Amino acid sequence: MALLDDAFSSLGGAVLIGIGAALVAPVLLPVAGAILRPVAKGVIKGGFYLADTLQEVIAEGSEQLSDLMAEVQAEHATSVATTTRTEQQ
Repeated sequence: MALLDDAFSSLGGAVLIGIGAALVAPVLLPVAGAILRPVAKGVIKGGFYLADTLQEVIAEGSEQLSDLMAEVQAEHATSVATTTRTEQQ
């Protein structure tokens, strides 16, 4: 019997908290939703801004790398042509 009493006494507080939360939830949830909705929208907008900025940075880096590769290829072609002419003479 003592075991059963201990189980119900420890659950009693949790049950009361659960009942209280169920009674207060309909009042607090719309308020919380009104507060959290703009926060969530701000976080989502920030994510979009970050994604756009990151995409621009990657595109710029890719363009610079492409330009660098083209420059190196042109220098290499000039070097090969000069070496070929020197060897033929």
